Amino acid sequence: MGKKKLNILHLDSEKSWRGGQQQVFYLHNGLVAAGIKSILVGNKKAKIIERCKKDNLPYYELSMIGEFDVLAAFKLSKLCKKESINILQAHSAHALSIGILTKLFFPSLILVGVRRVDFSINKNIFSQLKYSNKRVNKIICISDYIKKVLISDGIDSGKLVTIRSGADISKFDKVIPSNEFRVSMGVKNGECLIGTVAAFAGHKDYPNLLKAFSIVLKKYPNTKLCIVGDGPLKNKVYSIAEELKIIENIIFTGFVNNVGEYLNSFDIFVLASKKEGLGTSIIDALSVGLPVVTTRSGGIPELINNDKNGILVEPKNPEYLAEAIMELLINPEKRLKLGKYAKESSKQFSVDETVKQNICEYNRLLDEKNI
Repeated sequence: MGKKKLNILHLDSEKSWRGGQQQVFYLHNGLVAAGIKSILVGNKKAKIIERCKKDNLPYYELSMIGEFDVLAAFKLSKLCKKESINILQAHSAHALSIGILTKLFFPSLILVGVRRVDFSINKNIFSQLKYSNKRVNKIICISDYIKKVLISDGIDSGKLVTIRSGADISKFDKVIPSNEFRVSMGVKNGECLIGTVAAFAGHKDYPNLLKAFSIVLKKYPNTKLCIVGDGPLKNKVYSIAEELKIIENIIFTGFVNNVGEYLNSFDIFVLASKKEGLGTSIIDALSVGLPVVTTRSGGIPELINNDKNGILVEPKNPEYLAEAIMELLINPEKRLKLGKYAKESSKQFSVDETVKQNICEYNRLLDEKNI
């Protein structure tokens, strides 16, 4: 008997575009490029659907009202049967709930969940039941740290596998900002530009970053902070910046499509997260040769080798974060050294490697089912 053909369906229930959606898109695109049947299912008007339309990738729009939408699950099961899908990969917690319901109508499906956050599930009985559910065949953790968290929460280690998120490490190679780009942001000659790319979400710990930056400004007033991102806590972040009287030194870009121009304009990249599944914005920063200052949160230490390609500090400590930033401000040689190694280290976090590992896991699951 020949090897069974892979037919993958990706389910993403989110309407916004954040790091998780970028990873789903990378994987979907990589599978299609590898000649594997891959269909992405998302909510109507979701950003990821728009990207699939733009890049001519297979997609299907499905209205999903909450994570217990039985009708959506039934429609999804019919689509899976029609398209001969053998693996359904659910890329968010809500998507996994719908995936479990889908298996009620199509029991032979292999269901793969993806865990991208390092939050414990112990306090949520529904999460416990979901991730330990017998209908879930495998859970892909995007870092070893997330895997450890789930094991400590009582999830069977045999159900878990680590496949780190990756990035297109060459996508910004030809992005060269014009001489006027920094000037257009209000950055003067001789000023150092610190930058971050992160959603305005609680675990990104913007209060930590802003407090650290206020400390930096007291010693180095000719410094600017550029914040690339958007999200539900935007107004709160603005308020903190105003309270600290540092808002005049901060550039808020909102959501942008030209992240590469900003990254290639930064002198130092900072991520202040108190929790982080992995931190793919760090991989992007490494890929353009930026020295990174970040925290020992979640899976971040799996990306950053302290004093090699960046500096790691304890989370939720603005004084430590400020000290690390200032260490690089006064030492351009160290910035250059860390940046050089950063570029080299990014190669191990290529999206091509992520796609390859997912394909290996799919084949392993099919082989186990056919034993």
